[in-house]
Amino acid sequence: MIGRSRRCGRHRDGQPLTRVYRRLWDGPARSEAERLDRSCLWWSVLYSLGQRRFYAIAIWPTPEPLIISDVSPEGLQERIREAETALAWRALPPHSIRHGGDHSQVPAVAPYRLRSNRRDVA
Repeated sequence: MIGRSRRCGRHRDGQPLTRVYRRLWDGPARSEAERLDRSCLWWSVLYSLGQRRFYAIAIWPTPEPLIISDVSPEGLQERIREAETALAWRALPPHSIRHGGDHSQVPAVAPYRLRSNRRDVA
């Protein structure tokens, strides 16, 4: 083996060369995971070949890792929206919740505090 040039394929001394082609496992599911990864800005979306499930990992700072999984891409999108909604309701102060049809178009997925450069003078 040392010093011999290698060609692509399966090799056995005295046997004819057989060509080995790359196999793309679960191609449609992997491409669907890539599409979801591009469309969900605050999530990293993966497809697990071993588990045959879609996974979404939150890429914003959270107290503990936020990982969601589902067997279908549609189910994963639904679970992502549910998680974002739950986090948004948890992040809003009680006086800012409106009971009516007026809802903010700004997604509130994590609490945000405005900082002021002024210091209170006593």
